[in-house]
Amino acid sequence: MTRLADQAWLTDPATRAVVEALEAAGGSDCARFVGGCVRNALMGRPIDDIDIATTLKPEQTEKAIRAAGLKAVPTGIAHGTVTAVADRKPFEITTLRRDVTTDGRNATVAFTDDWAEDAARRDFRLNALYADGEGQVFDPTGQGVADVAAGRIVFVGDPATRIREDYLRILRFFRFFAWYGRGDMDAAGLEACRELAPGMTRLSAERVSKELMKLLAAEDPRPAVRAMAETGVLAQVLPDAVDLALFGAVVDLTDDAVERLGGLLALDADLLRRIAEGLRLPNATRDRLTDMAQAAADVDLDLTDHGLRVAVYRHGRRAVRELLTRRTGEDPARSVDGDRLRALAADWDPPAMPVGGKDVAGLGVPPGPETGRILKAFEAGWLADDFPTAGHAERLAALITPPRG
Repeated sequence: MTRLADQAWLTDPATRAVVEALEAAGGSDCARFVGGCVRNALMGRPIDDIDIATTLKPEQTEKAIRAAGLKAVPTGIAHGTVTAVADRKPFEITTLRRDVTTDGRNATVAFTDDWAEDAARRDFRLNALYADGEGQVFDPTGQGVADVAAGRIVFVGDPATRIREDYLRILRFFRFFAWYGRGDMDAAGLEACRELAPGMTRLSAERVSKELMKLLAAEDPRPAVRAMAETGVLAQVLPDAVDLALFGAVVDLTDDAVERLGGLLALDADLLRRIAEGLRLPNATRDRLTDMAQAAADVDLDLTDHGLRVAVYRHGRRAVRELLTRRTGEDPARSVDGDRLRALAADWDPPAMPVGGKDVAGLGVPPGPETGRILKAFEAGWLADDFPTAGHAERLAALITPPRG
C-alpha cells in the first residue's frame, strides 16, 4: 500500500484541524485528500492547494467546520464545495459526486458516498488519487499511482467520453503532459483530442486562455505544443500561431509564459491585440504583446549601447528586453550579443525629458504648435547626444533664437 511520507502539509495543525472537524461529524473514513496535493506529494513537487473530498453533504460540511470554530465559506454549494479556512489557509472541501448530465462545458451532479464513482468522473488517472489523514493513498482506478511514477497522462476510462463531458479537458491533457509527463503521449488520448478538437469552440475564452498560459509556464512546453499542432488543437486555440521553431528557441531563453506566447505569433501589433482580446487575456498581457511589436522597428541585435538606451527611452525596459529575447531566438548564433543587450536594458533607468512646456513659455514662446515643435526638436537632439545631464537651458534657447554668427 502506498503511503505519503514526510509531508509537512499533512501534519500541519491547520490541516489536522479541518480533517478532525470533518471526522467528528462523519467518522474516520469520511474525508480524504484528493487530486493535486496527493499527486504532487508522490512526485516530490511543491503543494499549492489542499483539496479534500468527503462523504458529507455540503450543508453537513459547513456545519462541521463551523462547529469546530473554523471559518466556512459556501464557495460552490450547488456543486458540493465548501471552503474551510484554518490559520488563514484555505481548504476546498467537496462532496463526492457523480455526473448526471454534461454538455461539454458544465455538469449537473448528484452527491454520492461512493469513492469509485467520484474517481470515475475525474479527468486523468493520476488526478483520481486520494489519501487519508495518515497519508495512506487510495487509487480507485488501479493505475493512478503507476501513472505518477511513469509520467503518464491517461484519461479515466474512455478518453472521448471524458472530453465530451468537458472539452477543456483537451487542453488539460496537453497542459498536464507539459508539467508532469514523460516519454510519448498516450495514443488513445491524442486520437480523441484530434477527433474532438472542433468541440473546443463551445468553451469560454477565459477558460481556454487560463489553461494555455499555465501550459506555456511549464519548464519545457515544447513537446506538448508540438503535439497540439500535430493534432489540430493549436489551430483551435491559436489559429494565428506561425513559428514553432522560434517558439522553441524562445523557451530556451525565458520561462515567462507571455514571452513564450509572443514567440508563437507574428510581430504585428494589431494582430496581437486582436488575439489578446479574443482570448480575454488581461490588459497587462495584451499591452506587453503589443508594446513589444511596436518596438520592433527600433530593436535588433546590432544596436549600439546608445541605440539601446534610445529604444528603452522610447518603448520602456520591458518591451525592449522582451523583444531582444525574441530577436535572440530568431538568431541563436547571436546569443552573446542578445544577452549583453538584455542585461543593459534591464539595468539602465531611462531619464525623464529634462524640459517641458513651462520652460519654453519662460523663454517667451506663447502656447501653441510652436511649443510642440521646439520640444520635439529638443528631444531629438538630446537623444542624439546620448541624454546629456547639463546644458538644457542653452540647448532650448538655441532652438528658439538661432545663435548669431
